[in-house]
Amino acid sequence: MKKYFLLATVLVSMCQLSFAQEVEWLSFEEAVEKAEQEPKKLLIDIYTDWCGWCKRMDRDTYANPEIAEYINENFYAVKFNAEQKESIEFDGHTFKFVAQGRRGVHELAAALTNNKLSYPTTVFMTEELQIIQPIPGYMNAQSLDPILKYIGGDNYKTTKWVDFQKNYQSSL
Repeated sequence: MKKYFLLATVLVSMCQLSFAQEVEWLSFEEAVEKAEQEPKKLLIDIYTDWCGWCKRMDRDTYANPEIAEYINENFYAVKFNAEQKESIEFDGHTFKFVAQGRRGVHELAAALTNNKLSYPTTVFMTEELQIIQPIPGYMNAQSLDPILKYIGGDNYKTTKWVDFQKNYQSSL
């Protein structure tokens, strides 16, 4: 009997792993197009290829199945390289890459972060594509989770962050 229970436990665990949720990343243009057709907030991960904390956030935070599932259900998720060379048309403007020093920066990354570039930065936008809040820095799953629920659940419209935090119960 113990063997069957152990086997069933192993099989269930394997099935859960094989169906682990992943964030469905879109380009900025794809997310804007989808939001215009079927409104949903945007979560924009602003990163660079050389940023170690960005890679760690991908590996540890966005790879968390519960975080990924919540993001996919409540946001259009965008991966945005702050050093991408391609221009982007948005809100009547053309945002371009601007070479500076050894690297450079994309004007849209600067606009989304209010010219406070830091990597990674997570930017949240409304269904109407207005910036809610850029949040600079690495966040693990436990620190991102309440922020996702605060913004994704529209709590930011009626509740102060400090009050939300007092009553928040993590599911992680």
